[in-house]
Amino acid sequence: MIDGFLALYIFMLAAFTGYEIIARVPVILHTPLMSGSNFVHGIVVVGAMVALGHAQTPLEQVIGFVGVLLGAGNAAGGYVVTERMLDMFKASKKKEGG
Repeated sequence: MIDGFLALYIFMLAAFTGYEIIARVPVILHTPLMSGSNFVHGIVVVGAMVALGHAQTPLEQVIGFVGVLLGAGNAAGGYVVTERMLDMFKASKKKEGG
């Protein structure tokens, strides 16, 4: 029972800390921060795969599969968003001939 409360405490502390850190990031730093956070999304996918590998019951396997699926979608979406944000900083091409 203590392990569950400890895990909940750590989760709540991490969520609060993450919110406070992200809320104070200036707008100009969001693009490099998103690029770096894509690395974290990859770690989440690896963690979900490890959890899925240790799953024993069908419910645990379903939860693990959903975790891998959502983590992979989050990582892929992060790269798409980062690419679109970086495209906004490229100089626009002028049409030739007028």
